[in-house]
Amino acid sequence: MTGRYVLDTDMLTLAQRGQREVAQRVLATDAAHLAITVISVEEQLTGWYTLLRKTTDRAKLARVYQRLAETVTYLGGWSILPFTETAIDRSAQLRSLKRNIGKMDLAIAAITLEHGGILVTRNTRDFQRVPGLIIEDWSAPLS
Repeated sequence: MTGRYVLDTDMLTLAQRGQREVAQRVLATDAAHLAITVISVEEQLTGWYTLLRKTTDRAKLARVYQRLAETVTYLGGWSILPFTETAIDRSAQLRSLKRNIGKMDLAIAAITLEHGGILVTRNTRDFQRVPGLIIEDWSAPLS
């Protein structure tokens, strides 16, 4: 799977919303070379579940359920990389380096490393501190 582009949760959200630069790069890349992690799936669904629990207005509740359904359909179109035991161990190893990077970001980094991928992210400040991780930011206009 070397050379596979793995979008982090933020970049996935930008693609989902049709942000021009990200959408263009995703469309220009063979789908076989694109993936997301199960961590991004968890983060997106957790956001919708949290909103559902807080919503009391019927009309808003119906809209949130509709968006949840749309999100599930959208996520189903991606190749989803798992958080294997090996990746879990690598995430713990990365956490032990105390680089002040969030737990979910370390999990995404570990999965990307395990699959020999290139992480697509705007969060270059944090992810550049992960040893061996190759990153690209697709949100900036191409020159």
